[in-house]
Amino acid sequence: MKKINRQVVLDTETTGLNPKEGHRIIEIGCVELINRRLTNNRFHVYINPDRIIDDGAIEVHGITNEFLQDKPRFADIVEDYLEFTRGAELVIHNAPFDVGFLDHELSLLEGEERRTEMLSGVFDTLTYARKKHPGARNTLDALCKRYGIDNSHRELHGALLDAEILADVYLLMTGGQASLLEEEETNDTEGGQQIIRLSTDRPRLKVIRCSDDELSAHEKHLQHLQDANGACMWLK
Repeated sequence: MKKINRQVVLDTETTGLNPKEGHRIIEIGCVELINRRLTNNRFHVYINPDRIIDDGAIEVHGITNEFLQDKPRFADIVEDYLEFTRGAELVIHNAPFDVGFLDHELSLLEGEERRTEMLSGVFDTLTYARKKHPGARNTLDALCKRYGIDNSHRELHGALLDAEILADVYLLMTGGQASLLEEEETNDTEGGQQIIRLSTDRPRLKVIRCSDDELSAHEKHLQHLQDANGACMWLK
């Protein structure tokens, strides 16, 4: 039986930068990965922090005090949050920030025995990115640009949106999607690298050839490149 590897990609938004100064979580967003595949399981909640949000924080995420007035408290959603993340490895960008806030919220309710890293393992994508790309910018936006992930719809930070984007970054940064097709088998290794074996019963891929008009247009474009630049490598 194939082992199930469950991960939860998580992000939070907060009232400020430091829980030791009384700042609180106001949004949690999570997406689920099973064996490096995104599922449709999501956990998303807004939380009333019972305090004022810093103006600088509102500029980042756009969540206002008025919007949160009728939202549940952390104590109201904690069991649902713990049930969703139970047994999974958490994948977080700049994990000490989010884990610090989560631990603070949990300590207010149950004490230190429910610290996040005791409940589930944590993979910090920022630490990993800094090792993989030393000296480079490794913000979530920078990683999206590096790995060709479209985040143009990300005008403001949002916990669920950022978790979805981070899931894409994580899969590409840690070696790409393990398998794109359901029926692929990946139980062979060579030199420590996993080898994907495709089923011999798989239908042949359909080859779509260009039409005469498309071929003619392509050749005209290559000729235009050569005339404009004095050379075109595809015409050599």
